[in-house]
Amino acid sequence: MPTAIQPCDSLGLLVQCRPGFESDASLELEAAARAARLEGKADTQAQSGFVVFALDTPQPHGDVRRRLDLSRLIFCRQGFLVVAVLDALPERDRLTPLRTAIAASGERFSALLLETPDTNDGKEQSGFLRRFGPLLEEALAIDGLLRPDSPHLPRLHVFLEGARRAWIGLSVASEGSPWPMGIPRLRMPKDAPSRSTLKLAEAILTLLTPDEQKATLRPGLAAVDLGAAPGGWSWQLASRGLRVTAIDNGPLAPSAIATGLIDHLKVDGFTWKPKKPVEWMVCDMVEQPSRIAPLMAEWVASGRCRRSIFNLKLPMKRRYEEIERCRALIDQRMRAGNIKYVLRIKHLYHDREEVTCYLTRR
Repeated sequence: MPTAIQPCDSLGLLVQCRPGFESDASLELEAAARAARLEGKADTQAQSGFVVFALDTPQPHGDVRRRLDLSRLIFCRQGFLVVAVLDALPERDRLTPLRTAIAASGERFSALLLETPDTNDGKEQSGFLRRFGPLLEEALAIDGLLRPDSPHLPRLHVFLEGARRAWIGLSVASEGSPWPMGIPRLRMPKDAPSRSTLKLAEAILTLLTPDEQKATLRPGLAAVDLGAAPGGWSWQLASRGLRVTAIDNGPLAPSAIATGLIDHLKVDGFTWKPKKPVEWMVCDMVEQPSRIAPLMAEWVASGRCRRSIFNLKLPMKRRYEEIERCRALIDQRMRAGNIKYVLRIKHLYHDREEVTCYLTRR
């Protein structure tokens, strides 16, 4: 990718992903670029934790954003439009060249996101980021470029690939994660039965808008958890005041039962049905995704639940293709019932060989 700075133009797109999923992120990004009629090529390095799509010709930010919505990409934890690349940064003074390049972009920003790849090498820069971040923020404020009181302005990304190379870009809040590197800072609750509770907590924060969270996760609403044991997802819903029916032949942890809001039934999650419709059905069963996707679609289409969050456990290869297959299975069931629906899919930070989905009627 060229290193020249193009004011008000994008040189390409950079998406951050879990290391090991670069090929999946690249396939998805190239498919999205083709659909958006953006000419260019993806550059992928195994285990790098990010993918770059270099545009053949720089394009205005607004045009790229209107044609390609980064928030819809599954394997993209965080993404931004690239405006400059700086190579051979000096070891002793990285502030000056970064400050100069950011000013030359011709933009002002509402926030600074200082980021690195989610790799061992990237984590070694964490101490530097803690020291450097306040210095860069102060310099940008002095330059009149950082305006936290203007949320309509784009956010500034400074992505340090290593100690000597930086990618500078921008995003709007609606198309990128609110967290640097797309990693939420969630603490493990001391009473939660398993760390899987963090996965559902992240899914709620990532896949639902604040208004949707407020409207659909009210105390007293009914929920079902298919494949509940040991109870991490049931506990997460109960901690929000929902009444949960936990479906699993395995045992639930005592801390889940202690909530007083979880009813455990030792029955088959594939065949059991609620007597009355519920607001939520969540599912983290370890099963083939081609079995889970139609089951989730049936629950929503038949009216057993209004909405669902579920995981699709992916194969080691051809992950992107498997997701598209599951998407088609869900669409087939919804079309058969003439049902309009919303389906959001994301490879979350707390996901590994899986993606998390949100499905509801529109």
